[in-house]
Amino acid sequence: MQVDLFYELAVPNHLPRSEAQVYHETLDELVLADQLGFHGAWLVEHHFMREYSHSSAPELFLAAASQRTQRLRLGHAVIALPYNHAVRVAERVAALDILSNGRLEVGIGRGFSPREYAIFGAEMADSRAHLQEGLAILRAAGSGPVQHQGKLYQLDGIDILPKPVQQPHPPLWVAAVSPQTFRWAAEEGIGVLSGPFKPWFLIKQDLKAYRRGVQGSAYAQKPGFNPRFAMTIGCLCLEDAAEARQLAEGFTWYYQRLLDQTRPVLAQLRESYEFYHRLGFLEPLLRRGLTLKLLESMGMVVVGNPEQCRKGLARYARAGVDRLLLAVGAGMVPSSVTRRSLELLAKEVLPALNDSRADAA
Repeated sequence: MQVDLFYELAVPNHLPRSEAQVYHETLDELVLADQLGFHGAWLVEHHFMREYSHSSAPELFLAAASQRTQRLRLGHAVIALPYNHAVRVAERVAALDILSNGRLEVGIGRGFSPREYAIFGAEMADSRAHLQEGLAILRAAGSGPVQHQGKLYQLDGIDILPKPVQQPHPPLWVAAVSPQTFRWAAEEGIGVLSGPFKPWFLIKQDLKAYRRGVQGSAYAQKPGFNPRFAMTIGCLCLEDAAEARQLAEGFTWYYQRLLDQTRPVLAQLRESYEFYHRLGFLEPLLRRGLTLKLLESMGMVVVGNPEQCRKGLARYARAGVDRLLLAVGAGMVPSSVTRRSLELLAKEVLPALNDSRADAA
């Protein structure tokens, strides 16, 4: 199992870190992660979400990171296609792939914020059409002039430049929450990015359904097939488990702000799983009753010393998750603590995860 990092670029008021400090310290953390052997790092795209996420131009951040790292895969997760023109997305993707010497990974999604839709002039009713047509354009852009006649885009032999280093395109992923999106991703043969606000026992169902679906994908024998499953969780690993737990109490702020943003999505998600709806499985989250123990019990965070983190993370490897995206510290701790955790994870936890996956096989 490959292990990446995940960043929202949080700037919470209760921590003495400026926006500029968060940006530069995160770049330094990516340099360290590159040296320590982490597989990749992902940045979100969010807008107008003060404190929770100041990552509104991830392509610029990733361009900077591409010049300071050598091996680290760089993930853009996710590009909200309803308010990013698909041709411009293809152009930016190719430019980033060139700058990183072919290390880019691309996540696409529909977005979930009504405010973002309103400000950028997009219609939520068109979100799935944006996803489908945007994917088609991204797939076609790397090989030659693009012919596309759809509801949203009409392209008559447009030659989108530059061309990406990775052919036919960088690995493609989609942010998946509902069962319908997991099925669609499997049919399209692209990777899925699950979490971070969905409980593990639901994601296990999605993982099984996705594995079944990709076996029948029409893209299975085509270039660019990316049948991989990724999951995002919060993580803090320190030598002293008590210190890790004390500092990780800040995760409740992070997840509360996340749930505040995604509450409408979460309510719809509850309706998507009738059996669990009857059990009221998401009521603690919807009621704003977050605690660190609750987040741990739902498989949304892993916190503790190296032994505890090895055990906590290994279950995802055994279940068949291809890639974990760790929000190490989740922006809720000083960068010095995040760096300590990265070093400990690389030295004492990551090597064991491959062994866990091997045991499962």
